[in-house]
Amino acid sequence: MSKEEILKDFDPSQPGLEDGTVFGLPFSADDSEIIVIPVPWEVTVSYGSGASKGPDAILEASYQIDLLHQDFPDLWKLGIYMDEAPKKLKKYSKKYKKLAKPIIEALEKGKVIDHHPSLQSDLDKINYACSDMVEAVKQQTLHWIEKGKKVVLLGGDHSTPLGYYQALAEKHKKFGLLHLDAHMDLRIAYEGFTYSHASVMYNTLQIPNISKIVQVGIRDFCQQELDVVKNEKGRVIVHTDMDMKKDAFEGKTWQQKCDEIIEQLPDKVCISFDIDGMYPWYCPNTGTPVPGGFSFEQATYLFNKLAETNKEIIGFDLVEVAPGKDDWDGNVGARMLFHMCGVFAKSQKLPVGSKIVF
Repeated sequence: MSKEEILKDFDPSQPGLEDGTVFGLPFSADDSEIIVIPVPWEVTVSYGSGASKGPDAILEASYQIDLLHQDFPDLWKLGIYMDEAPKKLKKYSKKYKKLAKPIIEALEKGKVIDHHPSLQSDLDKINYACSDMVEAVKQQTLHWIEKGKKVVLLGGDHSTPLGYYQALAEKHKKFGLLHLDAHMDLRIAYEGFTYSHASVMYNTLQIPNISKIVQVGIRDFCQQELDVVKNEKGRVIVHTDMDMKKDAFEGKTWQQKCDEIIEQLPDKVCISFDIDGMYPWYCPNTGTPVPGGFSFEQATYLFNKLAETNKEIIGFDLVEVAPGKDDWDGNVGARMLFHMCGVFAKSQKLPVGSKIVF
């Protein structure tokens, strides 16, 4: 059946198809413009857990989302397809997360890991497994890009997009990251884990093609991370939550702040969105919640403003969604994923329709 025939037969006003792809859409990968790569991985988490279940929770919640998006009413017609995760990722995530627990507990007791050969051996195994995950994500991303698809990543913890950035770097000589998060994630091999979720932005800085990281919503960081920012000499720009709130209290509008953030970005931009950047009531089960943050609407406004400029959004990742009993986190994550797909598609000049005005 052709895509035109599928569009004719599918009723977007009805509930999404249970046997469809993400958002209950009836399209195959070949019929879809946007491919979502799920990465159910959380080996190095040291506080709360559950991020590996994020992609499944978002998929499940996505079926009940109305497809008529006010900003992007024709988005669904482009086709959004959720691919399968890289092979054996869930199995390996559980295996190596279990292996990491004694290492984390030993560090919390002040032990030096390289003084304990068995722990050091396990740490080496974990770092090797995480390296394999990064490479698998990179290759899966390149596979779809080379087929002409617009590719996005759905974590998993925040270590998961590194291979995605590496793949983008093979296709773009220079780009920046718009990084929304409560944390800088600039620790160097946090707790000994080379590919820790808390080290992803430090590892990202090792990609020469990434010219700038603009961080928004930061409210937790350490001296080591501050030193990295200073040593990068302007390559990392930080907008802390405290500074943004002070600006707002003293009269700076969110529109003005968004214009300032966007001005600091290079011509090509990838968005990295850790869900804990938002107020914790949007993501109560995320692994490392921090008081403060920004609203759902502030984030979507910033993304919309970016898509309206001449800067090109070349991809995005959404990470650290961890479901709870009522699946509120999955619901929020699914709605943010849908909006970000619309922003990405609009920036890529795909036909998403005109905003619905009442």
